[in-house]
Amino acid sequence: MSYHLVWFKRDLRLHDHAALHAASKRGPVLCLYIVEFGLWQQPDAARQHYEFVRESLADLQRELQARSGHLLVLHGEATEALARLWQAAPFDSLHSHEETGNGWTYVRDQAVARWCRAHGVPWQEAPQFGVVRALRNRDHWQGAWEEFMGAPVLDTPALRFAPPPLATEPLLSYGALGLDPHDPPRRQRGGRTLGLAVLRSFLGERARHYRGGISSPLTAPSACSRLSAYLAWGCLSLREVVQATRERTAFSEDARLNAGLHAFQSRLYWHCHFIQKLESEPAIEFENMHRGYNGLREGDFNAAHFEALTNGRTGWPLVDACVAMLRETGWLNFRMRAMLVSVAAYPLWLHWRPVGVWLATQFLDYEPGIHWSQLQMQSGTTGINTTRVYNPVKQALDHDPGGRFVRKWLPTLRRVPDSWLLEPWRMPRSMQEACGVHLDREWPNPLVELEAATRIAKQRLYERRGQASVRAAKADVVQRHGSRRRPESTARKTPAAPDQQLSLDW
Repeated sequence: MSYHLVWFKRDLRLHDHAALHAASKRGPVLCLYIVEFGLWQQPDAARQHYEFVRESLADLQRELQARSGHLLVLHGEATEALARLWQAAPFDSLHSHEETGNGWTYVRDQAVARWCRAHGVPWQEAPQFGVVRALRNRDHWQGAWEEFMGAPVLDTPALRFAPPPLATEPLLSYGALGLDPHDPPRRQRGGRTLGLAVLRSFLGERARHYRGGISSPLTAPSACSRLSAYLAWGCLSLREVVQATRERTAFSEDARLNAGLHAFQSRLYWHCHFIQKLESEPAIEFENMHRGYNGLREGDFNAAHFEALTNGRTGWPLVDACVAMLRETGWLNFRMRAMLVSVAAYPLWLHWRPVGVWLATQFLDYEPGIHWSQLQMQSGTTGINTTRVYNPVKQALDHDPGGRFVRKWLPTLRRVPDSWLLEPWRMPRSMQEACGVHLDREWPNPLVELEAATRIAKQRLYERRGQASVRAAKADVVQRHGSRRRPESTARKTPAAPDQQLSLDW
């Protein structure tokens, strides 16, 4: 019996699934997920990612079973799994979504393409986001994004299923894949069913608090959409979220809700803008986007600073509270993520790559294209973005002035009075005795003197930026990765000013 294979990766849904839709038009389909050992052994993989995927696959399996179908699960590398399936029962075509993943998936997809050519199997890849493969320049990118997002959302097609020629294999435990045992106990759970519930709650009410609520770590957990993990792992399609948001805005008379929804739509646009950078230049996962910044930090990496940051022992309460929240929930709002990277890049003078690998494992919603673009932007190595340095003390005063966030996540500091809470290193010894928090015992002194270290870091960055060769190479980076303003006469307006990129909810 001839059939067409649909390979699920980071697109764990049936609704608005272009690859499934295309395969269903050609005949019976077989749905496949491969537990790829190499993928889960990459340094940016974490147990929480795998558990979210397992939960999402269980939801997907229920959807398929309701349609008298089945999800075949195989273990091994992709080409090996395809070869086993082909030997048992050759398939007529392979269908999947395009993936802008990490470097490992890029090489894997090249290997799959070679396997398909060798076996005469046509492999049809469909765009999943408003990201353009083989893009020559950014001049018309925004129009292409609008065209993709405005196309009809694909309903789940009527499906005819081919019988699986191999027995499905059980989903392995995280330990069998060699993953670290940590799984944030309060992280979001996977699956389209839960993703839709989060979308409904945001569009129905929570968006009213989006503007003005997404910066503070106190209000952001409910004010932010909280859809990022469901988009990153494909439980929801970006297009259905864009269209649902636009429809809700069109029929709402709530001015505050609409203001939040308009602001949210702009973040959805920037979502694809950043992923396009990695799609167009996969090397930016490993190399500075502007090569003129090579050598700026690499030779000065301080392992003790990195260890203190990852263990939440920098001595700056807001920084360490954010690390504690990440360990517990797998999520943090954009401004606090930007602050963490800023602290790592400037006063601690750490290169973005190891910091980025660590944060990838901490973020449940790790999306490689957004992640590595943001790491470089916040570290000042794109060469085209305004330098933004976040002072952790000022951020605490602005967004946690009463210290509620710090006290929630750092029990050690709960007895410290408000006047000393955000800068405990300034406490006199008598106050340390009174509240039972002694510096360098219960609480660490800051790793460096913040103002002086930041000043030196900025000076080093500006000196590099001022070099003639670095200035001359900036135009090439702008051509490849810079946003483009669209004419004012266009019917639908989406933001295009480079500085607004910083408002993306990572």
